[in-house]
Amino acid sequence: MLQIRPVSDLRNKFAEIEEIVSTNRSPVFLTKNGYGSMVVMSLDLYDSLTDSIEAKLDEADIQAASTETRLSHDEVFSKARSLVKSK
Repeated sequence: MLQIRPVSDLRNKFAEIEEIVSTNRSPVFLTKNGYGSMVVMSLDLYDSLTDSIEAKLDEADIQAASTETRLSHDEVFSKARSLVKSK
């Protein structure tokens, strides 16, 4: 279930928020004056979200080092858009 809390809960109910992000492995969205301000999540959840990105960036670095071929911004995003549309 999506957890949306006022940012003051971070100070006043830290233990409760910590329990939610640790136990449920789900983020807590914090608002300030009725608008989104930040997201709090466990380190495990953050790592799981960023690990695949880091792996892909490492893969791209290896591929770039092994070839002289370079693609323009338009070529890269055109290919990405076509892959997204096909799904």
